Amino acid sequence: MSKRGYAASKKLLTGLIGAPIAHSASPAMHERAAEALGLRGHYQLIEVAGADQAGLAMMLEGVRRLGFAGVNVTFPYKEAVVPLLDELAPGAAAIGAVNTVVVRDNRLIGHNTDTTGFARAVAPLLASTGNAVAVIGTGGVGKAIAFALASLEVADLRIFDSEPARAEKLAVLLAKQGGAKVTSRVAASVEDALDGATGLVNGTPVGMLPNRGIPVPATLLRDNLWVADAVYSPLITPLLAAAQAKGARIMTGRELAIYQAADAFELFTGLAPSTDVMGEAFDEVMAARSSTYHAA
Repeated sequence: MSKRGYAASKKLLTGLIGAPIAHSASPAMHERAAEALGLRGHYQLIEVAGADQAGLAMMLEGVRRLGFAGVNVTFPYKEAVVPLLDELAPGAAAIGAVNTVVVRDNRLIGHNTDTTGFARAVAPLLASTGNAVAVIGTGGVGKAIAFALASLEVADLRIFDSEPARAEKLAVLLAKQGGAKVTSRVAASVEDALDGATGLVNGTPVGMLPNRGIPVPATLLRDNLWVADAVYSPLITPLLAAAQAKGARIMTGRELAIYQAADAFELFTGLAPSTDVMGEAFDEVMAARSSTYHAA
């Protein structure tokens, strides 16, 4: 639907496919952004755990037929949806992961706003530090983060995954995209990835509630390292808490959550949402969750 079509209909149906997603702040962000633009928006959580390709295909066919402008896709389906779509935007095709599916002329088109969102979020940190960054995890969001860093010409990317073959595959993809200005290598261990690094990004779900794990031993963190986490539930993950204790600069998952949502909203509607409005909605969700957690 065109920008004019949304303005005329005043209705917007979007959603999120993934599991677990009950904690997601996306409904609040998208619905508040729609309201600010004079639209009546509904953002539907579609939580299905353990879906196979046939199950995912059924969900996507529902999205195509039921009047959705599009849906976001999160863990664990960002890579699994790729072969089920009609078309991929160039960025999503290069990464091989999708977090935003737009419905256009009855076709499902895959995009990746994790990449654009993380690039917007991390740019201020990169501007004031060295250019060697360790990325832990090479799943859907980890790949997007690595591509975002490459787009910002981080010269030295160190990639670690508990499954080395996945990291090797990502390094090959980055070599095709990054050109001579970006060097990426597969680290043999977390220790190897962090040796001499100036930044660290957790691209795994480790630390997301109810999990309280930490993807990097606290002993490897230090005060001359900035640390970012893609997880935002909780906002201060065990990794970020340990990094703060060492005096490191941190970046929570807040900025990535807001910017990727804003970029997705614009793809769904053709309208640029207010990131301030989306940020306020995000903060209200997190504050309410924090008070509930502490009261329990």
